[in-house]
Amino acid sequence: MIQAIRGTRDLFGEELQWHRIIEATTRDVLEAAGAIEIRTPIFEDAAVFEKGVGATTDIVQHEMYTFTDRGGRRLVLRPEGTAGVMRAFLEHGMQVWPLPVKLYYLGPMFRAERPQKGRQRQFHQAGFESIGLESPLADAEAIALLVDILKALGLKRFELKLSSLGDPEDRIRYNDYLRQALGPYANELSDDSRNRLQRNPMRILDSKAEADQAVLRKAGIRPILEFLGPDARSHFEVVQTYLNRLGIDFVVAPHLVRGLDYYRRTAFEVHHEGLGAQSALGGGGRYDGLTELLGGPSVPGIGWAIGIERLVLALKAEGQHPKKQERRAIYFVPLDEDAVGEALGLAQSLRPRIRAEFAYVPRRPAKGIKEAEKRGARWVGFLGEAERVRGTVTVKDLATGEQHELARDALGEWVEGL
Repeated sequence: MIQAIRGTRDLFGEELQWHRIIEATTRDVLEAAGAIEIRTPIFEDAAVFEKGVGATTDIVQHEMYTFTDRGGRRLVLRPEGTAGVMRAFLEHGMQVWPLPVKLYYLGPMFRAERPQKGRQRQFHQAGFESIGLESPLADAEAIALLVDILKALGLKRFELKLSSLGDPEDRIRYNDYLRQALGPYANELSDDSRNRLQRNPMRILDSKAEADQAVLRKAGIRPILEFLGPDARSHFEVVQTYLNRLGIDFVVAPHLVRGLDYYRRTAFEVHHEGLGAQSALGGGGRYDGLTELLGGPSVPGIGWAIGIERLVLALKAEGQHPKKQERRAIYFVPLDEDAVGEALGLAQSLRPRIRAEFAYVPRRPAKGIKEAEKRGARWVGFLGEAERVRGTVTVKDLATGEQHELARDALGEWVEGL
């Protein structure tokens, strides 16, 4: 029997219900802040991520699904959302829109990782981008919206970690420091990190290899916060001021390093204890240089993404369950062959005002009621010879047990009054 590819999952039932709740909550919160949804292609030119995400990142070096199409083009299944959104921002001339341009996305991402709890090869993200302003006010708003979504979902035991990755010149100084500090331990680093030591040593801080983490501890690496220039430091302090004014709890995490090269200045992550060692739900930061990497003009921006599967795990860890949908549904039960077509017609006439289903073959009343309960219906509508003669439907309320007869042409009015 053919099965789903390892690292992918079929979504249905309660799991899919959670996804839909998270998606709906994301839409409600972000659209109330003026954001509009964008849906970028699932596959892009490989250069979008190689240039935008960074050639020395784990994503580009190890995790991208890259393939060549019939035209010889190198394509990638999108491993993250921001680079593709910014490609679309430039391509469609959104920089002339009123700023900031606020965009959000929902959908699948793909990374060739070893599947584990909360980490699949096809996973789903909710993401937000605020594009066009350098102000720390935009940073604070973006973070506040992420916190609003988590709180609207009822999540409680999460922690917001905040840091700064500085400006490009700060990163140059920090990379020089890392080369000096880690140079004596080069032979103890993983192969990837030895290669990164000269090209992009900050990526070593994000390494998942235990050997690299051991070296970092041994070398006593200082955090990048100690290397911030006056502009980046001031920006970071103002972001904290705004978050405090908003009553948003956070902790400063000096060693926080995001895994993508386009980040600068503000960086943040949300963690949840219920996820275990890999506790990150998601995160984001400022990416003011990304549009230039993609061949466009300089446009500042800040954004975040959160893993929907990991968010579901966190909600479950807090003992939450998706709220049961209201059983606003009717199930028509034909009692003879002549009533089967009538059941279809009545069901179709009531959609989409109410969920209306029907049995495709005649049923006895008791059997019809059992089917209605299994399908989550609140009402059963019986159609037999007596109802056909009178032009009615016998409607039974499964919650109260009450039963009454309604004229067929009055069903619509009955539905509107529910």
